[in-house]
Amino acid sequence: MALPSTIYRVKIQLSDVDRGVYESLQATVARHPSETEERLVARLLAYALFYEPELTFTRGISAGDEPDLWVKGPDDRVLLWVEVGLPEADRVVKAGRHAERVVLIACGRALPNWEQQHLPKLAGVSNLSIIRFDQAFINGLAATLDRSISWSATITDGNLYINVGAETFETVFKNG
Repeated sequence: MALPSTIYRVKIQLSDVDRGVYESLQATVARHPSETEERLVARLLAYALFYEPELTFTRGISAGDEPDLWVKGPDDRVLLWVEVGLPEADRVVKAGRHAERVVLIACGRALPNWEQQHLPKLAGVSNLSIIRFDQAFINGLAATLDRSISWSATITDGNLYINVGAETFETVFKNG
């Protein structure tokens, strides 16, 4: 018998000073049994960083042909493809051919090895942005996870601040 997904109720008070986006976000997100809490945190960070009204979570891990989040246009074309983790380079190259813009939130314990192996293969993907998060930042947020998540997120000058209760987590996210 397969294990069920774990459902999380998410509230994010978003203040993205860099883009002028100030929103109260609410979402219900499923964490697949094979997904780590750290990966879930990265998906939620991607949701905050790239929020726009049309941004939606996909079936993610359950659907091999979909990213973690995307924005589709009225004609069903993929305008933004957001991938989280350390995917195979071929997957990202393919996304680059089918989406207007591709963002990879690169995170995981094997990030340094992944970069050595896959970054050269991604050099030709002109519509790709890669954002790297410090693993300690991701781990710290994952340690606070509860089935009901309430974050206050502030983005300013390439810095990301997440308040969880009385605790503040901060990082500089590297885009490039």
